[in-house]
Amino acid sequence: MKLRCLVIDDEPLAVELMEGYVHKTPFLELAGSFESGTAAFAALREDPVDLLFCDIQMPGLNGMELSRMLSEETRVIFTTAFSRYAVEGFRVRALDYLLKPISYNDFLAAANKALAWFELKRRADRTPEEAPRKAEPERQSLFVKTEYRLQRIDLDRIRYIEGLKDYVKIHVEGEPHPILSLLSLKTLEEQLPSDRFIRVHRSYIVQPSKIRTIERNRIVFGSERIPISENCRQAFYDFLSRHSLFPGSLSDKE
Repeated sequence: MKLRCLVIDDEPLAVELMEGYVHKTPFLELAGSFESGTAAFAALREDPVDLLFCDIQMPGLNGMELSRMLSEETRVIFTTAFSRYAVEGFRVRALDYLLKPISYNDFLAAANKALAWFELKRRADRTPEEAPRKAEPERQSLFVKTEYRLQRIDLDRIRYIEGLKDYVKIHVEGEPHPILSLLSLKTLEEQLPSDRFIRVHRSYIVQPSKIRTIERNRIVFGSERIPISENCRQAFYDFLSRHSLFPGSLSDKE
């Protein structure tokens, strides 16, 4: 799935930066750039897009005003130097809110969030007659920045994710070594479907469908043992019960 997007900012350097980020991201397609909300709105009336990366403080029609005039089909990720607009931004149904200076990691996390939103919307909009045409559900994936490239990871291959100080280690089936990415565990957690992944410790997220053994409140993945913290234990065992991975109640496990 490709998302057509516009970059809107009255600072030429900011436009250039965001254009570069869009071109680096495989699932984004740049439809154009504008230095004012007024010019962007005129173009959107003729050719709507999926997503805007939009500054807020601009002369004439500002980003907040523009967002209220958009079609329901177009979503916004605000890019601004001012945190005071955050609450108002979410009131106009912005998908995310990025504070300048914007790193590519933060940009990519927001773009992944937008991709997930549009994929969910497309599935929800599919008519009952259309649904059986697909032999199997579409495989979901995530793009992460690792070293000097973007790597696509299929979610159904992720076993668990380990959070370290400034980056994460994503343990993937079929990969001899974990995939390293300069992301926080919290940022990555927000991109993962909550019905498939769960945090079991402040430093670990697991995909329960990959679990084969739990021993003394530790999840066993080969020679690795993932601790289940006391704060996460009840929610984790409730998750297992709800998803029928084990019979009966697990809330009293030691």
